[in-house]
Amino acid sequence: MSTFINKVLFTRAGYGLTVLRIVVGIIFAAHGSQKLFGLFGGYGLTGTAQWMESIGLTPGYLMATLAGGTEFFAGLALIIGLLARPAALGLAFLSLVAIFSVHIGNGLFMANNGYEFALALLAGSVAVLIEGAGKLSVDQAIAR
Repeated sequence: MSTFINKVLFTRAGYGLTVLRIVVGIIFAAHGSQKLFGLFGGYGLTGTAQWMESIGLTPGYLMATLAGGTEFFAGLALIIGLLARPAALGLAFLSLVAIFSVHIGNGLFMANNGYEFALALLAGSVAVLIEGAGKLSVDQAIAR
């Protein structure tokens, strides 16, 4: 296996990171399904695109597709532990955009639409990015 691929897939992390990876993946996949498919009370691509346009993220349809697609598919990747580091990188970037384009002006707390939840998801994504997928992951099975 090439050195680069081995570095992407390799993990020494244990079961704790596996739990974190799966929970963060479920949350991101659920949020992505709201944006893409309108599930769980979401607005789907059209509604999300209109909202993104309203906050200055243009073109709205493209931004909604990119954000929803990243959340959904990278979230699924985290759940199964496949290419977890690249998925976590995309989700970390997405979290930073959410923090600085939507939540930062509202302070820390979620009660005021603040950035605490996005910050927690950012931290989980960065942990997976640094440590890898952990045990019970497709990445670990491939890297052996």
